[in-house]
Amino acid sequence: MVSMTSVPLAESEREFLDNVIAEQRGRPGAMLSILEKAQERQPRKFLSRETLEYIAAKTGAPLARIYSVVTFFALFNLEPQGKNTICICRGTACHTRGSRELLESLMLNLGFHGSDDEPADKISLNTKDGKYTIRTVACFGQCALAPVVEVNHEVYGHMNEQTLQRELEHLERENAKK
Repeated sequence: MVSMTSVPLAESEREFLDNVIAEQRGRPGAMLSILEKAQERQPRKFLSRETLEYIAAKTGAPLARIYSVVTFFALFNLEPQGKNTICICRGTACHTRGSRELLESLMLNLGFHGSDDEPADKISLNTKDGKYTIRTVACFGQCALAPVVEVNHEVYGHMNEQTLQRELEHLERENAKK
């Protein structure tokens, strides 16, 4: 099992989840909507063990089924995420058009060095300062735009190292304002 962060649920969180579960009851895709809303509410955009257990208890769905949904979809996170997320596609079209080089460049720019940080097929790494999460996905389904990079849920096609560096600089300026 993938490691999961434990965070006790406050009463306000339980009330929020109760309301979301009630409004989604009987709707197609209800579980996805419940999980998405629960994750979006978290400042660090992740689903804690306690959140999944609570949802399982309240919906009557087996925890294993909920866990399988969360681990199947790249949208969901089991660990706290950085304030900014940069996701690089590692699909065949993106790979042949330089996504590995983009990933390596991004990792160097954000201070990841050494063998433990080598790009793999699927990664999710947080910078020590909590500003960034670097992720990879198998495919965004945007092959005509390869290589594709998603920055804070905005998709950029035909990405190159210079454009990615400009996006990082833009994020740094935005972070400095906050």
